Amino acid sequence: MEVVGSMALPILADVLVLLGVLVMTIGVYGMVRMPDTYVRLHAASKAVFLGMMPLLLASTITGDKGIITRVVLIGSFLLVTAPVSAHVIGRAAYLRGERMRAPEAVDESGHGLAASEANR
Repeated sequence: MEVVGSMALPILADVLVLLGVLVMTIGVYGMVRMPDTYVRLHAASKAVFLGMMPLLLASTITGDKGIITRVVLIGSFLLVTAPVSAHVIGRAAYLRGERMRAPEAVDESGHGLAASEANR
């Protein structure tokens, strides 16, 4: 039974790495494809966090306590910094007056950042 488990762990690690790379690739595609800064931020922050988690989990499969400690610290750091950095970039875009280009954008700020009614 232990032989089967030891053979399955590298395969599980490979699957987790491929999943992480796939999620990050989809996130990059979203950043290129999305129409404005605000929507691109969503794709970027999700790609960073959701793409790194499978990669970090693949690292924990080694079972080494030092690596697991580092993975927990890196995951915690990403959990805290990804939303904060997305907020700061979004706030900078808002203060610059960056317009929303998404067809169904709703500007709740009242500063006329959404696409004009003629463009809808």
